[in-house]
Amino acid sequence: MTNEIEIGRGKRGRRAYSFDDVAIVPSRRTRDPEKVSLAWQIDAFRFEIPVLAAPMDSVMSPATAIALGKAGGLGVLDLEGLWTRYEDPTAQLAEIASLPREAATARMQEIYREPVKPELISARLGEIRAAGVTVAGALSPHRTQELYQTVLKAGVDIFVIRGTTVSAEHVSAVGEPLNLKKFIYDLDVPVIVGGASTYQAALHLMRTGAAGVLVGFGGGAALTTRTSLGIHAPMATAVADVAAARRDYLDESGGRYVHVIADGGLGRSGDMVKSIACGADAFMLGAALARAEEAPGGGYHWGPEAHHIELPRGERVHVGTVAPLDEILFGPGTHTDGTTNIMGALRRSMATTGYSELKEFQRVDVVVSPYQGG
Repeated sequence: MTNEIEIGRGKRGRRAYSFDDVAIVPSRRTRDPEKVSLAWQIDAFRFEIPVLAAPMDSVMSPATAIALGKAGGLGVLDLEGLWTRYEDPTAQLAEIASLPREAATARMQEIYREPVKPELISARLGEIRAAGVTVAGALSPHRTQELYQTVLKAGVDIFVIRGTTVSAEHVSAVGEPLNLKKFIYDLDVPVIVGGASTYQAALHLMRTGAAGVLVGFGGGAALTTRTSLGIHAPMATAVADVAAARRDYLDESGGRYVHVIADGGLGRSGDMVKSIACGADAFMLGAALARAEEAPGGGYHWGPEAHHIELPRGERVHVGTVAPLDEILFGPGTHTDGTTNIMGALRRSMATTGYSELKEFQRVDVVVSPYQGG
């Protein structure tokens, strides 16, 4: 079933849905929220909550990566960010938060011109490892070949290759592109790659040997990809499509399970709940964690797309500060808008619909219910 509609006589398009367009349907059975497990595992690493922090300077510092790790999640540090460019980026972070909106992009481009220093990559990852939590770092596809040896020598547990979109077969006329299949095969650590937003793209990434695939393109709070490039992937459909690729690859590979991680368009707890319902194993959060009192962005949020030297496809946005990290994750909630007690919301939704495990909750019934703003 293609679900295509006619845009005009010369073009047809497939109807796709965002998280706002779908709703979860309660079942005949309910459970006690206390009996619900939110744990999941990727490769040899088990986590008590299905939360990965986005590798963005406004969200993750070594300190917040450690805090999230101790809370049961996975903090992913941007290894091309301020923490690997400056010995102490406190002043740069404070300046970015204080910039007037009209000057923010240009000044950020200047700040991020400082080169990435391999010795700082080693130092930051070493700091996280010394705290006894799982160590994860992210590189963009075009810097992976250059810096991955430094990352591995520093002792990373999980390696993340994250871009606006990542393909298994990048065509380049100016240099040798990263061969993901060979690269992942040669590594001794699990690799999470993305973003991907279609069944076919995700299936190709799974065939490279990736342990997990990030799902999303242009949907984050700080991204302007939709307005600058005209490209966007509504997340409910994207996650469901990639979950289908996971199912088919499981059969194709003879039982190899690749984790699906929703990444983008997850500003409120209801969106995160729906991402699991559509087939995700976990979700990667940016703005939701940038609202924490401990977040290095100081109430502002931005990603690497916001300071791209040639074509910025993001911006620094004000998300505010709502609560400490622990309250955002576990409550007790003091806000009614889905910004605090995220795990409590997921746990209660699972209990209300009768599911006690995340994998089971992927089978929950959903309906298309276009959002009317009410």
